[in-house]
Amino acid sequence: MPRKARRIEAALLAKGFQRTDAKHRKFAYVTIRGIESRIRTLLSHGGNRDIDDRLLATMARQCGLSRREFVALIDCPLTQDDYEALLVERGAIDPSH
Repeated sequence: MPRKARRIEAALLAKGFQRTDAKHRKFAYVTIRGIESRIRTLLSHGGNRDIDDRLLATMARQCGLSRREFVALIDCPLTQDDYEALLVERGAIDPSH
């Protein structure tokens, strides 16, 4: 099910991502301890456009998640703590940081 670009951006920012490029809307995940990770994604549509399932799946892979998990991250059942625990479990971020 598509999601609005603004909703995705707001959710990413609320869950520990920081914008790295205002023009192209690039985001990098910053851990709870404030360390920038290698997790990155790009939100290519601006404004209030719909982001389709194909692009949601691409963003999910970039964030180290399944599409279902990414939607949970956006819709809020998946907290930042839960997200980070998944990244640690999958080896995407170092738990010592």
